[in-house]
Amino acid sequence: MNAENAPDAAPTGRIVLLTTSHRVAPGLLSWSAWQLLHAADEVLCADAAHPQLPYLREAGIEVREAAPTAHELVDACAGGRTVVVVATAEGDRRLTDGLAALAGSGRVAMPDLELLPASYDLPGARLLDLVQVMDRIRRECPWSSQQTHKGLAKYAIEEAYELVEAIEDGDRDELREELGDVLLQVVFHARIAEEASGEEGDEAFSVDDVAGGIVEKLIHRHPHVFGDDTALTPEDVKEHWLRTKAVEKQRESVTDGVPVGQPGLALAAKLGSRVRTAGLDVPAPGGEGVGYELLALALSAEADGVDPEAALRAAARAYRDAIRAAEGLA
Repeated sequence: MNAENAPDAAPTGRIVLLTTSHRVAPGLLSWSAWQLLHAADEVLCADAAHPQLPYLREAGIEVREAAPTAHELVDACAGGRTVVVVATAEGDRRLTDGLAALAGSGRVAMPDLELLPASYDLPGARLLDLVQVMDRIRRECPWSSQQTHKGLAKYAIEEAYELVEAIEDGDRDELREELGDVLLQVVFHARIAEEASGEEGDEAFSVDDVAGGIVEKLIHRHPHVFGDDTALTPEDVKEHWLRTKAVEKQRESVTDGVPVGQPGLALAAKLGSRVRTAGLDVPAPGGEGVGYELLALALSAEADGVDPEAALRAAARAYRDAIRAAEGLA
């Protein structure tokens, strides 16, 4: 039996590493963390500017600003004392590596070692990091600081197409990366919008305004989720969505809001969808040439529930593969 496990051995105490998330407001700690902090024999923190310190002291907890070595920390637990170390945002590899080395040596009666997360990131918390990183890049990067909405527009289109390609390829790793690239465009444009001077009638807004607007829109357009309405089928949901949009936008024509700058097949299919949803009978215009033939094909595909743009991309990819195969044979 080791000396530290002998019945008459002196209690070796307890070291608790208390971690917190910088994405959660300081002072919002778990109940178990507050209990531990109040009951501890000593609380240490190596960072005098740690954001938690004012709140701990306001709660009556005495915190000693110190960066003990592993040996010093073990000695501080002598007699069964509990010592809590409030970890810094960067962590303390020197301390944790030192404790690991002592524990592995077998020559030191080690206290109990615990890790207690005192605050946890909520879902979406890393978005705060993205906003902060984008803010710094906008201020300090010579290229990013000069960008405008118009100058970035082409990148939004490119990233959207790359996202579609990842979806159609079924590549999950690529999908995650491309979603990030699309999200970057949103945050970048929102950051630029914060700087609107108002001299040309432009009103400044932030990423919080963007998020708040879409949250309000989603809640308003989903009364079957957030209200008293009932929707039993996807068709019920779509019907309500379109009806709500019509009231919100007060459009005079079913074609209002359809961007004519999108790819031709997608544009034709969107117009066909609007006509069909509105219950209108508008035959395709007669005419000669490949444009009218493509229009008829796009409308027919949309009526059959086929996305003509996606169908053409799939066929083009097959053609691309055939070209590569031919090049390989050559």
